[in-house]
Amino acid sequence: MSCNSSQFRYCPCCGGPLETRRRGDRDRLACRACRRVLYVNPAVGVAVVVRRGQAILWGQRGGGPYAGAWCIPCGYVEWGEEVKAAAAREFREETGLVVELGPVVAVHSNFHDPERLTVGIWFAGLVTGGLLQAGDDLVDAKFFPLDAPPQPLAFPTDALVAAELKQGKARLIPDSVDLSGKPWPPGS
Repeated sequence: MSCNSSQFRYCPCCGGPLETRRRGDRDRLACRACRRVLYVNPAVGVAVVVRRGQAILWGQRGGGPYAGAWCIPCGYVEWGEEVKAAAAREFREETGLVVELGPVVAVHSNFHDPERLTVGIWFAGLVTGGLLQAGDDLVDAKFFPLDAPPQPLAFPTDALVAAELKQGKARLIPDSVDLSGKPWPPGS
């Protein structure tokens, strides 16, 4: 059986059996016992786009169905977590870098995995500390020219974001340099 809540048979609130009921313009799962409607909502994902010159930082996935594919470093917002705090936390876990978040660069619905629908929010990021080192879900993290993102990409929406960056949104992302004003990270 699927772990997608649209396939649930029992109410997560009281354990009563679920049935399909017409509610507004949709069929929805509702509990026969407590009468609560089970709304199936997407999870919220967050990503941070860091630029160095004409290159952006990408991460190579280490496991799961996207192992070996590349993405803009990303993760999920936890329950009760502020969205910007989640983006900064996920970015640090995956790259070892501390960032100051700027404006939202993009927002897209992700339909590539019908069992786990998400809404992604991509933030501009400025590196303020840390050491670039892949961690958590990533096995590698590298800068690639905006005109030549790594392949294959894990998520179709990252291709959309890369295209938007090439069309001018890259100007929203500050160039990450170290405190001495040299290209970041030091020695590159």
